[in-house]
Amino acid sequence: MASHGDIFRFKIGNLDAVALKDGDIDAANDGKTFAVGQPTEAVSTLLTAAGQPTDVLHLSIQPLLVHSGKRVLLFDTGAADASFARAGRLPASLHEAGVAPSQVTDIFISHRHPDHTGGLLTHDGVRAFPNATIHISAPEWEALKKDGDSAALVAAIASKVETFKPGAAILPGVVTAVDVRGHTPGHSAYEITSGSDRLLYIGDVVHHYVISVQRPEWTVEYDENAPLAQSTRRAELERVAEDNERIYAVHFPFPGLGHVKKQGGSFVWVPEVP
Repeated sequence: MASHGDIFRFKIGNLDAVALKDGDIDAANDGKTFAVGQPTEAVSTLLTAAGQPTDVLHLSIQPLLVHSGKRVLLFDTGAADASFARAGRLPASLHEAGVAPSQVTDIFISHRHPDHTGGLLTHDGVRAFPNATIHISAPEWEALKKDGDSAALVAAIASKVETFKPGAAILPGVVTAVDVRGHTPGHSAYEITSGSDRLLYIGDVVHHYVISVQRPEWTVEYDENAPLAQSTRRAELERVAEDNERIYAVHFPFPGLGHVKKQGGSFVWVPEVP
């Protein structure tokens, strides 16, 4: 494993992988965005115990790059110039990793929210990755097509989109989708496999490394089906803790690699890189 600036190189079995920093999001600790409806004091207690500031919840944004034979795989594309984030560093991170946008062969979208799809287009509205097939679950693609604000994005990428059924093996033996609907109707995590090694790209099942993990019952403003997102979050945390599965968390502190461990009746995040 090696860290250089905005990239972090690591292995998944025999596969070369790179965490790519795109940017950051800060949300006020006000019970409106994260830990919806929870008293500020309850959230602050958890943050203080973790050595974090109590006025703001900090999220990172780091898409994942994986080399698999002749394929170059990119998982999500960051927030680009979205107004709610300080982002747009993905192109520079890719360059630092030695990859040109034209070399990316496959993009795996976890869900349609703009901090995951923002980098699909350039500032000029053309596809940023001209040769890449864009994989997205069928229900998520349908939801994206119905979103009027995404009309330009849909028109630009439609010819390159390949949909899949939730939970499908997309690249057999390498990438399998995991059905984690709730945050959005077709939300997908991705299990990446090389030999006996596995890594779960967990998408937005979890957002904050303290709040989401230690209090999975606390919901997020952007959970479109909050009860389902809540049950999905706890079920996935139970599963990965039981299996001791390695996790790539796109919004946890960079580079987002680590494990979830059971702690009492809840969980705790154990980063691979301190």
